[in-house]
Amino acid sequence: MRSRRVLKGALYLLCAAAIIAALIYSPLFTFQRLIVRGNVHLDEAELCEIARIQYGQRLFELKTDAMTTNLLHDLRIESAVVRRQLPNKIEMEIVERIPVATVACDYGYLDFDRQGKVIASYRTLKGADIPIITGVKLRDLYIGDDNSDAQVAKVITFLGKIDPADIGEISEVNITVPSAVVAYTKSALPIRLGDLERIPEKAGLTQDFLQDQKTTRHTIEYVDFSYDAPFIKLADKVTEGK
Repeated sequence: MRSRRVLKGALYLLCAAAIIAALIYSPLFTFQRLIVRGNVHLDEAELCEIARIQYGQRLFELKTDAMTTNLLHDLRIESAVVRRQLPNKIEMEIVERIPVATVACDYGYLDFDRQGKVIASYRTLKGADIPIITGVKLRDLYIGDDNSDAQVAKVITFLGKIDPADIGEISEVNITVPSAVVAYTKSALPIRLGDLERIPEKAGLTQDFLQDQKTTRHTIEYVDFSYDAPFIKLADKVTEGK
């Protein structure tokens, strides 16, 4: 009686294992489609290469944690989430690293992302697609390194809160005098930021100002966000408040 129960249990486990194996090795459960959200510059082929996966692989053999690790090892990717989606899909949510500032260094120039990581370096200054931080020169930093300059970190935090679509409207942030930081728009209009305290507030004011500049007809000399009551200096008067 007991041996019969053991035999039935063994047969049950064998059948279950056979079913599971059939499912795992079935052509139905092979990687056939990649769904990506959040990518801007990296296409599906590049992401497959970075994640080290190929179409046609068995879906259950692809480890999501390994794919995530592979993606995060690429300097262009800030964060990644990977999921399997039955029967034949891999889903990725990607946040790419976006440069927000350029800083001079001892051998040329460095681009930093919003987390303060060096994501590009070059000897000759490129086009003004992102702001350049002036008044400082960094040393001994290379691609993959993190910024350690406190004042540069404040500016990067400030710029990281500006909409990527508008950040190109700022051409320069000068930190020669830490208590009197000044940003300049592409039209050389000064935005006085002061000591870069209250960064979220000043970033919000700057964002609103950049948006308003697209439609305003006023001639502006400068804006000053360094005080509790920010104001805009028009060509013939001062306008206080937000």
